Amino acid sequence: MRRLLLVTLLLLATGCSTAPRSTPHSAPDSGSGDSRWRPRPGIAWQWQLTGRVNTSVDVPVYDIDGFDQPKAVVSSLHREGRKVICYLSTGAWEDWRPDAGDFPKSVIGRGNGWKGERWLDIRATDVLEPLMADRLDMCREKGFDAVEPDNMDGYRNRTGFPLTAADQLRYNRLLAELAHERGMSVGLKNDLDQIPALVGDFDFAVNEQCAQYGECGDMEPFIKAGKAVFHVEYELPTSRFCAESRRLKLSSMLKKYELGSWRKAC
Repeated sequence: MRRLLLVTLLLLATGCSTAPRSTPHSAPDSGSGDSRWRPRPGIAWQWQLTGRVNTSVDVPVYDIDGFDQPKAVVSSLHREGRKVICYLSTGAWEDWRPDAGDFPKSVIGRGNGWKGERWLDIRATDVLEPLMADRLDMCREKGFDAVEPDNMDGYRNRTGFPLTAADQLRYNRLLAELAHERGMSVGLKNDLDQIPALVGDFDFAVNEQCAQYGECGDMEPFIKAGKAVFHVEYELPTSRFCAESRRLKLSSMLKKYELGSWRKAC
């Protein structure tokens, strides 16, 4: 969802690098026989996880909450020619989700710093795979084009479980496979250290605060592979990160932590 700590005005029509609607925003089919969406570096986006979705932001990609938003919102965005990403927390349990009771206590660990959220024991794929498959089915049934699985770096946090890098690689690849089986693209959320190993499994990346922490260069494997990096900062002004973002071809913007409608793009 957000980084470990997991920033006024709607986006002005001028001064923002949004691509024209007529511009192709996906890489051509690689010949693998599937037609899933493959966003290219530099494509503009909107990320809104709270409040009523503002569908008037003129960008080709929206990332919205998979549980909270109905099929009608996805369909409305599609009518405007936009691609829509389904946000899901796949590495942490959230006590307010409708399927929260389906998770046994044995896989629910320490809090991750956000109210109502706890890390999951990602080693327990026999338990988690069918639960995550059901969530991905929901995204597909609502018409989403892609998935943003969140909390994908538990092995680097105090989860309450002895998670290893190998556990994380296995779980992340499982999520990518499940999304691809359903015809959806999938993004790697944060998990910077494992990018070299996972760039081939994921269709794009989602990153928070790489500029603040001096890590944006770590995203280059995705860019070199022709895959978009959707990036946000919360605490830095755009003057502190946009020049580097343009150089690296990141899809960058400034957001507030609550991830409402407000945005300021590079």
